[in-house]
Amino acid sequence: MPNDPAVRARDLRKVYVVSEREPGARAAMRSLFHREKKEVPAVDGISFDLAPGEIVGFLGPNGAGKTTTLKMLSGLLHPTGGELSVLGHAPWKREKAFLRRITLVMGQRNQLVWDIPAADSFELNRAIYRIPTADYRALVDELTELLDLGPLLRKPVRNLSLGERMKCEIAAALLHRPQMVFLDEPTIGLDVTMQRRIRGFIAEYNRRTGATVLLTSHDMADVETLCKRVLIIHHGRLLFDGELAGLVRRFTEHKTIVVQLSDCEVDLRPYGEVVSCADGTAILRVPKAETARVTERLLADLPVIDLTVADPPLEEVIERVFAQGAV
Repeated sequence: MPNDPAVRARDLRKVYVVSEREPGARAAMRSLFHREKKEVPAVDGISFDLAPGEIVGFLGPNGAGKTTTLKMLSGLLHPTGGELSVLGHAPWKREKAFLRRITLVMGQRNQLVWDIPAADSFELNRAIYRIPTADYRALVDELTELLDLGPLLRKPVRNLSLGERMKCEIAAALLHRPQMVFLDEPTIGLDVTMQRRIRGFIAEYNRRTGATVLLTSHDMADVETLCKRVLIIHHGRLLFDGELAGLVRRFTEHKTIVVQLSDCEVDLRPYGEVVSCADGTAILRVPKAETARVTERLLADLPVIDLTVADPPLEEVIERVFAQGAV
């Protein structure tokens, strides 16, 4: 059905059973005959839907359960419990019809063959997915234009920089035009220019194909640029599911005022909490309700060259969500 969610998860769980023992030789000998085991919940009963065509940020600290969730959604792991459907399929069954419609890009993993040109790995993917030659050539041309791949395709992958390789990795993952794209840290380790290019490409791919994208990233610029909605997970539990703008409104109690002055020797403490002041630029933190009044006072009292009001950095907002453990 066209209105069905692209992803539907209900009380999704993944529990690992791990062995543990006390340190020391005696404990090591005991463990040969009797091992103590304990259950470690990596994903602890999360529920959410993703609508077709959404780009959704999936956020949380290391060890929160993000990558485990992506692996369950892409069929690499079998859930311990709950219900899960992706594009109408049970992912862990790894049906061909399912695999042809999804892709998983992990910033720290390679799918390109290291010693041959990227173009040859593209050809391998064409054969695996049985992409008609005419469609394949048209799509490679399109991806080459969007990602500026022309000079890279004939180089052995080992000779590419990290940013160049990441562009080729993403292109290879999208050759079969997947309708569900899972991205795990796609811009990790890239310079600012390359990060912007990758973000622009993801947005354009979503616009052109209507693909659903679930993005995990520790770089909040990825999230702010691409995602209107975010899911926040911590200790395997879903803490927040909603619009990014709503997250900022709900979990912030102050605004940030950046003011550039012609005279830096002014005492700014009467106007708010001074976060920093250097080279004529001061950053103040003020309560939301006081923002308009403080701004008016600053403009009236001081030699202001420029002034901007902004929400706190997204990293601060998310830390507050973790601290409150709110749902």
